[in-house]
Amino acid sequence: MAVRGGIDLGGTKIQAIVVEEGTQPLGANRIPTPKQGGPPAVAEAIADALRAAALEAGMQPSDLAGVGVGSPGSIDNEAGTVTRALNVSPEWSGSFPLRDELRSRLDGAAIRLGNDVRVGTLAEVRLGAGRDRGSLIGVFWGTGVGSGVILDGKPWGGRGAAGEIGHMVVRLGGRTCTCGRQGCVEAYAGRKAMELRARKMVDHGSHTKLFEIMEERGREQLTSGIWARALEHEDKMATHLIDQAVAALAAGIASAVNLLDVEAVVIGGGLGTRLGEPYVERIRNEMQPHLFRDDRPPEVVGSALGDLGGALGAALLVG
Repeated sequence: MAVRGGIDLGGTKIQAIVVEEGTQPLGANRIPTPKQGGPPAVAEAIADALRAAALEAGMQPSDLAGVGVGSPGSIDNEAGTVTRALNVSPEWSGSFPLRDELRSRLDGAAIRLGNDVRVGTLAEVRLGAGRDRGSLIGVFWGTGVGSGVILDGKPWGGRGAAGEIGHMVVRLGGRTCTCGRQGCVEAYAGRKAMELRARKMVDHGSHTKLFEIMEERGREQLTSGIWARALEHEDKMATHLIDQAVAALAAGIASAVNLLDVEAVVIGGGLGTRLGEPYVERIRNEMQPHLFRDDRPPEVVGSALGDLGGALGAALLVG
């Protein structure tokens, strides 16, 4: 196979890889997602990360067959734009010509765009935990909550917005989501929404070690690692919010399974990968009461590709 670049664009980090085949990158680089400067600053950071990954592989961006980018938001491949990637930047409310901006910064390299969770799911199907599965849902639990859907061995995108499991309603009139609607899975399980909730609870007098750990680590956000550390310290607020997240995820995923009757569910994303099998098992168990066919539940497994899954899936966009 040709050597390709892959970019996983997330709310807290940009993961860049250069890969030829399989799952072992020739070069890799990971940097924080810029919080200032909007989409142009993000595009520059993507280019910087890819250059560094290519350099580690002994190459230049122009040597690559192409670069795939998995991004949140609405993707228009024909126009080369990404729209409403609000989990990446609050300034990314409109459309941004990410393909052309990256092409100009990366020596004219061919750029392919894809939705981050769909390419992550594609990677699990071809290279990871979803191999030999005709149907599955890939659930990515991180800054937000998204999913990719595979039916009859093929990705299902609907009219362009299929897989928004984070915006399935699990509580009528429930907590306001970062999307502005109420009662979404993401309002309870998205890391961004959980941080907003934690800050509100602190303002009302609750105590937590979450923000102390954040300051100790020099972070500006509650990353997956910070949540994991707080849980290790048995922090009551972190435990409470993660418990709510697991319950919301279980209800949302079970509802999707009731609709599609897939063979398997793969749990990935920043939080899903960091918290690992104990929390995959909790989600699996808490799904059970919500399943219509509880006598034959789908297999629920953790991602086999971990943090590199999104970037590997993005590289697969390059033919």
